[in-house]
Formats: sequence, structure tokens, C-alpha cells
Amino acid sequence: MIVCITEKPSVAGDIAKIIGANTRKDGYYEGNGYTVTWTFGHLCELKEPADYNPSWKHWSLGQLPMIPQRFGIKLIPDRGIEHQFNVIKTLIEQADEVINCGDAGQEGELIQRWVMQKAGCNKPVKRLWISSLTDDAIREGFNNLRPDIELKPLYEAGLCRAIGDWILGINATRLYSIKYGADRKMLSLGRVQTPTLALVVKRQAEIENFVPKDSWELKTVYRNVTFSSTLKPFERQEKGVDMIEKIKDLPLIIKDISKKKGTEAPPKLFDLTSLQVEANRKFGYGADETLKTVQSLYEKKVSTYPRVDTTYLTDDIYPKCGNILLGLKEYSGYIEPLKGRKLKKSKKVFDNSKVTDHHAIIPTGQALPNNLSEIERRIFDLIALRFISVFYPDCTFEQTTVNAEVGKVKFKATGKVILDRGWKVVYDKDTTPADRSNKEDTDDNTDGTGTEMPPFTKGESGPHTPKLVKRTTQPPKYYTEGSLLKAMETAGSQVEDEDLREALKANGIGRPSTRAAIIQILYKRGYIRKERKSLRATQAGIDLISIIKDELLKSAELTGIWENRLRRIERQDYSPTEFLNQIKQMISHITYNVLCDNSNIKI
Repeated sequence: MIVCITEKPSVAGDIAKIIGANTRKDGYYEGNGYTVTWTFGHLCELKEPADYNPSWKHWSLGQLPMIPQRFGIKLIPDRGIEHQFNVIKTLIEQADEVINCGDAGQEGELIQRWVMQKAGCNKPVKRLWISSLTDDAIREGFNNLRPDIELKPLYEAGLCRAIGDWILGINATRLYSIKYGADRKMLSLGRVQTPTLALVVKRQAEIENFVPKDSWELKTVYRNVTFSSTLKPFERQEKGVDMIEKIKDLPLIIKDISKKKGTEAPPKLFDLTSLQVEANRKFGYGADETLKTVQSLYEKKVSTYPRVDTTYLTDDIYPKCGNILLGLKEYSGYIEPLKGRKLKKSKKVFDNSKVTDHHAIIPTGQALPNNLSEIERRIFDLIALRFISVFYPDCTFEQTTVNAEVGKVKFKATGKVILDRGWKVVYDKDTTPADRSNKEDTDDNTDGTGTEMPPFTKGESGPHTPKLVKRTTQPPKYYTEGSLLKAMETAGSQVEDEDLREALKANGIGRPSTRAAIIQILYKRGYIRKERKSLRATQAGIDLISIIKDELLKSAELTGIWENRLRRIERQDYSPTEFLNQIKQMISHITYNVLCDNSNIKI
């Protein structure tokens, strides 16, 4: 008998149907030589401090740091979980072989291996590794089961993450709560949540301490076109007025005209973070809300695995793209122009070297069920339109640059004219098929057509109207959930360029699948709150960051380095033992510094 263990009952039902296990039993399906059972996500967790040492039950500075010699796991105390675990344990004991059918990612690997360890599994294990739950994907996955040993580095990375979070989170929370918490208030700290809170607090301080500065730019209007001076803006208005007096009666002379054609490629496919960012920007959806929605779309078989950190597809997906597009019948108006021609294959979309476990989030091509909610339809719309757009031609434009002089002062004007909208037609307001609210920004922020300029002749000259335009520096904007996700992904770096963003992902803090949960923890702890879309740090959050003097605990950049090492453990080019030893040294260093603080500050 072969036992398949999935992560959810619904997934078990999908797999059981494909492999012929059609008889429903208590906690599993049975048939055709298979049993298919399931967990409910995590059935096991790392042991609590008191499970290792009874004296660790009581919070005391003298017990810190608490570092068990060997970490262990235990069942989560819940009657339903205990019942289902016993079903799994019994089935494993009767099995000839086990197939791990957990979600194909680091967390899924950890969930399943902990359950098998707790059940004392000593049977041969294989791994089902699929990126969607369509019938074809499940069949293909069972025809290409992977050896369990191949995924061991993924499990080791997940285990190091869990143990590292235990060591740092539990010790730092007790340390700061006892030392600085007024009236026994618990101060929650963590390897990812504290640097994330620090980002919000730092941005808020920058805004509150911001001092606006005025400056004046010199411009002039010639033949209804505004030319900008290449001079640095004037810090005093009087100097700008003096310059106007010097040039107002001099003719403007056209010195040079250049035209340059350019192209703009479609935006990259979605990874989880960029999808959460876009859903927040367009609809105001929270990160956790978007994650739950795209997970639901995955389980309904209409989109691929969501917890991904790449925006690329592998080459073997390319031959399937035509059928996927044909399956998007609600978008037939967009698919029609692509029919009868070879689909574009861009290196910005298909690149094996940029994909590890899973590819970008795309539709599966399955028909949409009738029971999709409004948010599911909107999120699917984002995914489908982005997928369709990458097969359209680039947008082409012509940019005209006109250089001019007034006396010795140089001026420049530019105009951009769209020649062929290319992929941008997919985002035109009047052709979008999905339901959209009137408040939504349907034109997409990628579109900027500019204005067409009148024809100029080199050497022509004439009168002009100079003017000063006052500019006042603006403070940075408060984080939204979307912009905070981007900051977490790039360890606090302010990056708009997509290629640079891809490069910085290696040092991002948190994982795509956990970042939304981290933001939820900060809400729950009362460290941040939301004002419309903006995130604000509460006084408790500000005070907590202010008392943390150790940069190791609150620096996004340093935490990003830890995340990079976890990714390297997955690739087997960094030692799990070294990672955990450094975490242990880190908490010992932090504990010593806090114990030496005689400030008596209380939060």
C-alpha cells in the first residue's frame, strides 16, 4: 500500500480522484492500492521552553539565553489534530511506501517531515512536486515523483528558520519584556518582525522631522512649448528674478533637435510580493487578504502555486502557453490578436536560471468556476492580464529632445509620442473584461504618452516668456502595506527598477509566504495601525525600537543577510550548523548588552 500525505483535505480529494482512491474513510481516502490522508497545515511545532527544562517555565533574566542542547517537536495540543495524527501514524505503519504530497515549498516540506518524524516513519518516501492542482499537473507529478533526499536541503533551511526564530524570538521577547516592560507588559520581538517595525518607525520619524525647502526653477515658453533651464534651481527667488531680467529680451535660439525611437517591454509576471503590491495599489487589499485569495485560486485550479519569489517561467512552460491562453475564454478579445502567430518568447519572461522550485504565478488555463468572489475575480484578472500582456509586442514610442539657448543659458524640452501601444492595449480602460470599480486606476501607472511637439527648425529663433516655478521638497510617504512589502523584499532599499529589485531579493527579509503574516503580527501586537492606506507606528512601537540599541536585532540589512544564508542552505552552499551557531552567538551578545543597561527605562 502507498500512503499519500497532503496538506489539506481538499487537496487530498483532488489527488484521490486522479489516482483512484475513491472510497472515503475516517481521515483518508482509499482505493487502487493507495490511501490518501491529510494534515491541517501544521500538526507539529517546536517544543516550548518548559518542555526542555521545567525551570524555563518562569520568566527570569537569570535563565537567559535559553538554548536547548537539542531541539524537539511535539503535537499541537488539539483533539482534532491528535485524532488526525493517529490516522496518519496508523497508515504509515501499514504502508510499503509514503508519498509526501505537501505544498511544494519550504514550509510545506517542514510540515510534512515533522509529521512523518513524529509518526516514526521508516518507510521509503518520495516527493510529489507540482506547481498547480489541475488534473494534468497531478498526473504529470505522479509520473515524475522525486526522491525524498533531493528535498532535504529545503527541509534543512526550513528547520534552521524555525529554530532561529525560536532562539531569537522567545529569548528576545522575554529579555525585553522583563527588562523594559512596565506592569508586566509583554514586548514581542522577532528576527523579521522587529526589523520590519523599525522600517515603519524610521520612515515615520523622517516624515515628522522633515523640514520643507523651497527652490525656484527657471523655465520659458516658446511656441507654446515649455523649455526647462539646465541651471540648478535657485535657492532664493530674488536670484531667479534677476536671471529673468537678464534674458527676457534676448531671443531663444533652437540649437539642436534629436529624435530617438524607444521601446517599453511589458511588466514582469507576478511573484507573490509584486501581486500583493499591485492588489494593494489598485484595490487597497491587504497583503494577507491577497495571499489568502491567490491561495484559494490555486486550490480552485485556476492559477499556479502562489508562494513564489520569481517573476520568470522555465523554458518547458513555453509550449504550454498557447493552450493556457486559449483556456482564458473570458479574455478572448485579447487572445484573438495572438492567434495564428508564433508566441513571443522573451528572456525577460523565460529564463531557467531565474527559477528554482517554482515559476511565476500564471493562470492554468482551466475554466473559471461560477462561484468566484469579487476579490477572487479581481486578483485573477491581475494575473491573467499580466500573463497575456507578455506575449504582446513591446510598446514603441518616439522621443524628441530640443535643445535651445537664451544668451548663455541653456534650455531643453522633451516630448514623447506613442507610435504603437503594443502590450498597453491590454490595460486600456474600455477593453478590460473584468468588473472594475469607478475608483480604480485602470490605466495602469506604466502609461505615460507625453505630448507631441510642433516641428522646430535648427537655428530658428524668436521671443519667449520666461518664468519661475516654485518647488517645495516633499517628505517621504508613509508606508502602505504594498510599499512595506517591497521594502521587506529589498531589505529597506528604495527600488523601482525591476531588474535591480530582482537582484536585491537575495537579501530580502522574510519570505514571500510569511511577509503578510509578519505585518499582521505587528497589527496584533499594537505596534502599527492603519490610517486609510497608510501605516503608522504606535507609541508602543516607537518606544520599543528606541530602546533597542543593538543593530543586529532591528537592521533590515543585517536581517537580509540572515535570509540570504537560509537561501544558501537550500542550495547547499552554506552550513546549517554555522547558521544556528551565529544565531546563538547573536542572542548571547544581545542578552549581555541588555543586562548591562542601567537606564531603568520602562515601556
